[in-house]
Amino acid sequence: MALNRALAHLAGIAATVLTAGLLTAPVAQAAPPSYVALGDSYSSGTGTRSYIDDGTSCKRSTAAFPSLIATARGYALNFRACGGAKIPDVTNTQLSALSAATNYVSISVGGNDAGFADVITECALPGWASNCDGKINTAQAYIANTLPGALGTLYASIRSKAPNAKVVVVGYPRIFMGEDCSALTWFSPAEQTRLNQTADQLNARLAAAAAARGFSFANPTSRFIGHAVCDSPAWLTNLSVPVGESFHPNVAGHSSGYTPAVSGLLTGATVTADATLLATAATQAESLAQTQRQYAEADRSIEPKEFVVPDLTTPAMRKAARKAGVDLDEFLARR
Repeated sequence: MALNRALAHLAGIAATVLTAGLLTAPVAQAAPPSYVALGDSYSSGTGTRSYIDDGTSCKRSTAAFPSLIATARGYALNFRACGGAKIPDVTNTQLSALSAATNYVSISVGGNDAGFADVITECALPGWASNCDGKINTAQAYIANTLPGALGTLYASIRSKAPNAKVVVVGYPRIFMGEDCSALTWFSPAEQTRLNQTADQLNARLAAAAAARGFSFANPTSRFIGHAVCDSPAWLTNLSVPVGESFHPNVAGHSSGYTPAVSGLLTGATVTADATLLATAATQAESLAQTQRQYAEADRSIEPKEFVVPDLTTPAMRKAARKAGVDLDEFLARR
């Protein structure tokens, strides 16, 4: 009888210990949703002037909309977007980040393929020294005739590699508002109108290709109205130092322009990017950099084409001035 009572007592102790262990065992936490940000400088954050130290020249910023959205929603961000990227660069260096486990994807690409930097560089020159219309015509022809097929192939690859992901294609804002407030550029009102029309044309092609694949399209145009280059406040940089920062969304452009435009479509709820969110996102800089360093060698194959500041003192410019009947010294003195 005593033996039975002893055995029962031991069994009770064992049950208590086991129950306590179960109650205090750590609960496994689900992995955060996976978000892969693909694309070019308009996604990486060029223009925000503060970049993660990932061993590349991609200019990825914690102030860029992918970082702000990921921070606000608690997503695990693989920040593959890189300044200068074209469609082949996205295909060759960025799509490897996608998988069946990817939950969210954003992508901005196409501007560099259409020769954005070359067009802006040409149109920044005085009319007598440039062929702005010719450059714009070439870009528009590419957008109309070649870009749709390239986008279709790229978007098909994204869907194949990330079959379960919500995908948002991100467009480009109109950069200009009709006035040129820089002493070193000569964009005419007519040229600015045509450049904005080219952005609209590009967005239309991006939207059509996105719809054909079942992706959403985030058009930032309306949000940037009143905030173009030379507006107050401007959400896009003017000619800047260093020059690679020029004609890109600044911190406000990402926080107030792109973040609300993209987040609602990507996540189903609009993210408000206030100072607290920006500060919190900044604390993620090192973890983002560590993730991207594994891709650094591949990212170095991307060669950004940057805007070139007009230089009217070269022999070629002096020759062009003489041909146009322009007294270059007088012209520069008036500026």
